[in-house]
Amino acid sequence: MLKKFHPFYLLSRSAIYIILTAGLVFTLLPFVYVFLASFKTNAELLRVPPTFIPEKPIIENYTTVLSDSQISLTRIFYNSGMVAIVRTLLTLLISSFAGYIFARYRFTGKNLFFGMILAQLMIPFQVVMIPIYLLTVKMGLIDTLWALIIPMLIDAYGIFVAKQFVEGLPGEVMEAARIDGASEFGIYWRIVLPQLGPALASLGIFTFMASWNDYLWPLIIITSPEKRTIPLLLVWYSTQHGANQGLVLAASILTLIPIFVVYFLAQRWIVEQSTQSAFK
Repeated sequence: MLKKFHPFYLLSRSAIYIILTAGLVFTLLPFVYVFLASFKTNAELLRVPPTFIPEKPIIENYTTVLSDSQISLTRIFYNSGMVAIVRTLLTLLISSFAGYIFARYRFTGKNLFFGMILAQLMIPFQVVMIPIYLLTVKMGLIDTLWALIIPMLIDAYGIFVAKQFVEGLPGEVMEAARIDGASEFGIYWRIVLPQLGPALASLGIFTFMASWNDYLWPLIIITSPEKRTIPLLLVWYSTQHGANQGLVLAASILTLIPIFVVYFLAQRWIVEQSTQSAFK
């Protein structure tokens, strides 16, 4: 092992920190710019060359968006929040239970079924979008929020992650629970599910973000203005107020708040899963 004060060690560590810092700056810079630009006047936004920090910060962009009578921001946030939360919870429950079954049970066609599920990862959503739409029509779910939830509940990636994680758990604990008289569902609910916390936290973040940012499927399914989701609102708002970029940027920042809140609440489990994955 190289000593900490060896020139090559110091040079390599410095290079790593420089690369990580550069990556962090390039990742955060667009968000910082949009946030600062949302406090600029429209005249300053259109100025050439552009400014990075607002010369005279204003909050009128936010107050105008929040008080806009043309949109019900509370209702639209409720629509997106309800869809994202329900879809995330049900997806985590289904993925974890399916992963537990595939990891711990033997049954005819197990590998075939699991292979068919994984095959979904190679099929773009646009390929199956029309069949799913026709099924949604037959179920009478067009222009309902449930149409944004039910077709998306089977997550192939989530089932794969849960299966891999369950296979890493000690089977002796589950066998001991069976000997003590625990039911199969009790083993899943009381033993397996709590151990899946880090994996489900990461999967929950990705599922929540995918639902919150989904634009194509709601565009096809939702027709009523009162049932719009956040992405549909942003597109509509851009067409209505495209000349006033400050309003559009302020609306975009407001829609990002739930994503940051969810991430910061779950970041401890995400780091824990990354640490555990590194040692597997």
